[in-house]
Amino acid sequence: MKLLTILFGFISICCSSQDNDTKLHRDVGSGSEKVLIVYLSRTNNTKAVAEIIHENVGGDLVALVLVNPYPEDYKTTVAQVAKENETEFLPPLKTKINDIEHYDVVFVGFPTWGMQLPPPIKSFLKQYDLSGKTIVPFNTNGGYGIGSSFSTVKELCPNSKVVEGFSIKGGVERDGILLVIEGDKKKEARLDIKEWLRKINMLRQDTK
Repeated sequence: MKLLTILFGFISICCSSQDNDTKLHRDVGSGSEKVLIVYLSRTNNTKAVAEIIHENVGGDLVALVLVNPYPEDYKTTVAQVAKENETEFLPPLKTKINDIEHYDVVFVGFPTWGMQLPPPIKSFLKQYDLSGKTIVPFNTNGGYGIGSSFSTVKELCPNSKVVEGFSIKGGVERDGILLVIEGDKKKEARLDIKEWLRKINMLRQDTK
């Protein structure tokens, strides 16, 4: 009898866990959750992706601004970012989000810098308590991919549900190629982003 009681309790816990997961996937994209889209963009490619996501999921769109902006010179910025990564320096953010606890889903967008997550994004993820929230990373890069950026997001959000991210080739500032997600490229990006949002069940009902 005792064995049956334990077994019944184990089954109940498993079913409850499955019900919670189902509820999460059902609620996201239904319009009942509160969405925040935060992004860092230097050449405006990540901004373009963030705006497309906003078109399809709604919510609040917020650009991360630093207290001390990076230099306009590309090589100087590369050197500064390398030093920040080496020393684990977290640049202070001018952007403040006072009601972070009210959001259920947080999209986090950024370019790949030195094959890593940009220091300002690390600042954001460490500054706010995102426990229990669904975190959705998205990325632009110069053709070398996401590097370790997505895995770092997971490391910095141990108590959050981090879902499959999105990445797209953007500009190559080193070569003087800046905003490229415009015109036909932006139309292609819209289709790819919408398909990704549908796949992870984040697409707002009225945009499906």
